Amino acid sequence: MSTRLQTGGRLLNKDVPLNFTFNGRKMQGYEGDTLASALLANNQMLMGRSFKYHRPRGVVSSGAEEPNALINMGEGTRFEPNQRATTTELFDGLVAESQNHWPSLEFDIGAINSKLARFLPAGFYYKMFIHPRPLWKHVYEPFIRRSAGLGKAPKMRDGDTYEHFYAFYDLVIIGGGIAGLMAAKAAASSGAQILIMEQSAHWGGRCVVEPDQINGKDPEYFIQDLVAELTAQPNVTMRTRLMGAGVYDHGYLLGYERLRDHAPSEPGPRHRLWRIRAAKILTATGAIERPLSFAGNDLPGVILASALRDYVENFGVSMGDRTVVLTNNDDAYRTAIALKAAGLDVPVILDARSAGGGALAEAAKKLGIRVETGKAVAFVKGRGAVTGVAICDQAGQGTVLEEIACDCLAMSGGWSPVVHLWSHCGGKLIWDQALAMFRPDPEKAPRDQKGEGFVLAAGAANGHFSLGAVMQDALQQGAEAAGVTAAAQPLPEIDQTAEAAMEAVWMMPQGAGIKLRSKAWLDFQNDVKVSDVQLAAQEGFESVEHAKRYTTLGMATDQGKLSNINGLAVLAGALNADIPAVGTTTFRPPYTPISMGAIAGAARDEIFQPVRQTPIHDWHVEQGAYMEPVGQWRRPYCYPRADETHQDAVAREIRQTRNSVGLLDASTLGKLLVQGPDAAKFLDMLYTNMMSTLKIGKCRYGLMCSENGFLMDDGVVVRLDEQSFLCHTTSGGAEHIHAHMEEWLQTEWWDWNVYVANLTEQYAQVGVVGPKARDVLEKLGGLDVSKEALGFMEYAEGRLGAFDVRAFRISFSGELSYEIAVPAGQGLAFWQALCAAGEEFGIMPYGTEALHVMRAEKGFIMIGDETDGTVIPQDLGLHWAISKKKSDFLGKRAQERSHMVDPDRWKLVGLETLDGSVLPDGAYAVGEGENANGQRNTIGRVTSTYFSPTLNRGIAMGLVAQGPDRMGEILNFPDLSGNEVKVKLVDPVFYDKNGDRQNV
Repeated sequence: MSTRLQTGGRLLNKDVPLNFTFNGRKMQGYEGDTLASALLANNQMLMGRSFKYHRPRGVVSSGAEEPNALINMGEGTRFEPNQRATTTELFDGLVAESQNHWPSLEFDIGAINSKLARFLPAGFYYKMFIHPRPLWKHVYEPFIRRSAGLGKAPKMRDGDTYEHFYAFYDLVIIGGGIAGLMAAKAAASSGAQILIMEQSAHWGGRCVVEPDQINGKDPEYFIQDLVAELTAQPNVTMRTRLMGAGVYDHGYLLGYERLRDHAPSEPGPRHRLWRIRAAKILTATGAIERPLSFAGNDLPGVILASALRDYVENFGVSMGDRTVVLTNNDDAYRTAIALKAAGLDVPVILDARSAGGGALAEAAKKLGIRVETGKAVAFVKGRGAVTGVAICDQAGQGTVLEEIACDCLAMSGGWSPVVHLWSHCGGKLIWDQALAMFRPDPEKAPRDQKGEGFVLAAGAANGHFSLGAVMQDALQQGAEAAGVTAAAQPLPEIDQTAEAAMEAVWMMPQGAGIKLRSKAWLDFQNDVKVSDVQLAAQEGFESVEHAKRYTTLGMATDQGKLSNINGLAVLAGALNADIPAVGTTTFRPPYTPISMGAIAGAARDEIFQPVRQTPIHDWHVEQGAYMEPVGQWRRPYCYPRADETHQDAVAREIRQTRNSVGLLDASTLGKLLVQGPDAAKFLDMLYTNMMSTLKIGKCRYGLMCSENGFLMDDGVVVRLDEQSFLCHTTSGGAEHIHAHMEEWLQTEWWDWNVYVANLTEQYAQVGVVGPKARDVLEKLGGLDVSKEALGFMEYAEGRLGAFDVRAFRISFSGELSYEIAVPAGQGLAFWQALCAAGEEFGIMPYGTEALHVMRAEKGFIMIGDETDGTVIPQDLGLHWAISKKKSDFLGKRAQERSHMVDPDRWKLVGLETLDGSVLPDGAYAVGEGENANGQRNTIGRVTSTYFSPTLNRGIAMGLVAQGPDRMGEILNFPDLSGNEVKVKLVDPVFYDKNGDRQNV
């Protein structure tokens, strides 16, 4: 049984007891415990059930690689599933529940799956749920949905807060063990800004539990001095509980900091996501001990040898009174020696190597520990926990030679460098035959845009395991990363009690020739057996990536930390190939799962999508404007006065603008600056019409299509100078179009010299619209806005009154119109100056609804109304905006496809009701006959519909099959009550067709 020891526990503060519950049972631990160590101290060996077969599972590791001890942590608004008990720091009041069982952890109905294992081999779900098809909806699908996933999804809103943090460093060192700290020591003298991040709460890694002396000190005290030295350096930042989650292109690194998981009652954010840019990244992430595959290797009580040593030394916890040690390398001998020193019994060490171990083996023998070489475990005895082991020859057929009673089995299958972060960004690996592991290939490191390696590895993460080699490599790699001389950093003197020989032999799964009592497991989390990988190879899944997906080996939160190398070895054996020939699977970020809250950061509730406001927003609110959402913006829909309805307010605003002058806050329009020697060529490819011929000071309306030919945005393009263009977009399209431009520049035209900047929020923009618009601007004085000086579709810079302005002579209403841009900080003052200057003309603001009605009266399209992602410019009668001179532009070839030139496409027309009523938005026109579903055929639909105060009747635009060829025809449009409204097809321009009013 597991229990708390009288000795050990260097991380514990036994003066501070902590109360917690597990599955409703009250337990007690100490400050410094992890949940796993506290559970073991309370003799809770069983911590969960496996995913597929619901087998009993206990803790197998002591760190982030733990596949079994996944728990639901917390309750109510502070609940999170799949937390590793091994990395969850204990705090007073912690509430934990085990996962993946019903009705209880001890008695789980799902365990019947283990009895049905022969019917549930690898890939069974691809075969079982195909036939008969009628069973899918009511039998298969509900079963799969109930079975899928681990843990429970939270049912209440998250009560914690989260944040993002942006940081820039010359060097980031990931890992705070001896390698990371020594690398930082070597790099610190350079003066470079350095960040050292350690995922646990403690510095030193595995070094501190080893008996070796460094400069005559115990490693723990050497680490303390080293940390103090680094902390005193002004250019070094040190953070614990900060994990390196992922490495990406261009030195981008994601960090995941758990700020308050260990102290949830303290104020502040729970997690922080670090977004880091680093010139160099050094991974000192250590190595993970590998498990071994033998029958029953997943039972509670089977644990990695190094993890057992951690529990004894760090937490004063025993996994059992009698521990058998099974190994293929020297390091596990240290565990046996540590157990003996703690007063625990080690009946035997089974060493798979025929020659056995070196100095450490001799030290174990002097303590009276029996050592058997060339031996392995055939199977583990016990059902819910270990009760004994059966011993066999490692190279034989698994015939049982002896059975030994024990309650714990410590296994060590060698070590695998943690290469996940190295591999995230394309770093390649090489196979080390002597140490039976993949390690980073320094010749194929992740490279930056200049072709230089920006990720380095040090220490055990680089394939070095003896303390001296780890420290030497760390000094060299740290110095190289910082550009200093490694010789300036002397290597500390190391007094090693015994050097561990890390050479390992492969231990193939035991049990052939005997009746297995259980299976040999590779992936504990996903219940993948040795036989599953062999079956995958037999069925043709020879690629390691295919075998991974077929068997689920190394998938989900595990990402192959424990199972990868053993799985590759089994696959290689099944294919009669070498492990390097089989290769490795893809390691994907994050290294371990990160919370959804950290990903979202502060983007939740009211600021999930922050409301964007123009510089004139508060003025609109004070005037009683009714605000509506337009993308993320809030814009005035109308400005109702007294008892006016919204319809009355809109009518008043339109009449005032048509008859005198109105003001529109157009600040939300996208404003993208496109600049560079290739800017004109770039815009020619983006827009359907020619922009390179646009003269300086001129404006041109442009259409932008996707590569599939569909219209995605429109706006006015202004040529500021020879190499600079200002592209206006729709209010909701600025970010999307900006991203669209950047995507093409980065992926297809990366060698073009073009830069794009989003200036949308840097300028306030005001539309001064109506017959008196010029009079208002002339009252301010300054810039000449006469027809001769500033013609239609022209642009000028200057001063109006006290304001620096850009004036664009463009119109979306059909009236004389100017759009004036001023710096955002002057937006409100400029607006108020216009109100004062226009007072004698009865000037008043108008909102988005008046804007829409006036543009519809003029037959101008609106992206999002007349377009829905399937409309091309030709459908809207915009042939004139498609250049016949250009050989290519985005969407050109797509628009030549057969269905794009189909004469029966729905095209834009005006819709005029015979009774003057307003058509419902989105109403469909019905034609003759029925479709295959027995429904009446539709031949068109309404895209925009309004009541026009100018014309005193309803007006609408729509897309109708062969519409322009059917002018004057009467169609039926059913209204919301089902009554058919007679509608005449007319020209979409209802008002001032010749444009006389905008050209004055």
